[in-house]
Amino acid sequence: MKTMAEAFHHTLKDIYYAENALTKAMPKMIDAVDDGDIKSAFEDHLKETKEHVKLLKKVFATIDKPAEGEKCDAIEGLIKETEGIIEEASGKALGACLIGAAQAVEHYEIARYGTLRQWAKELKNDEAHDLLSQILDMEKAANAKLTGIAVAAA
Repeated sequence: MKTMAEAFHHTLKDIYYAENALTKAMPKMIDAVDDGDIKSAFEDHLKETKEHVKLLKKVFATIDKPAEGEKCDAIEGLIKETEGIIEEASGKALGACLIGAAQAVEHYEIARYGTLRQWAKELKNDEAHDLLSQILDMEKAANAKLTGIAVAAA
């Protein structure tokens, strides 16, 4: 990557891959938990994640590139960690650990979207900036919701 536009496109493909991978991984988390609040939070976030994919397609359109992902090792690692939790944990520990794993994903996404939003601004791509700001706000709200559930359950 030699230009900001190339860095933007590369990172956009990274988060697009991540969001699509999460739409496949999250149902396993939903099925694994019995706690209604946690299950509901995960179900809500799955719906939001699907919306993020749609919004990202619009961001790709702003740079006249096809919406395509590029393997994201970070999200693959976080998903693998979550699958290990599902296999190993049970009871209250399962719910607590899955909230922690979900927040790790949220923090990764918040970092990516914050970066992309700033780069969109530098590239004078107002439409992408607005779309990425919308997703970033949703990610921050999801993280806050998970924190609230974790605090209430402690």
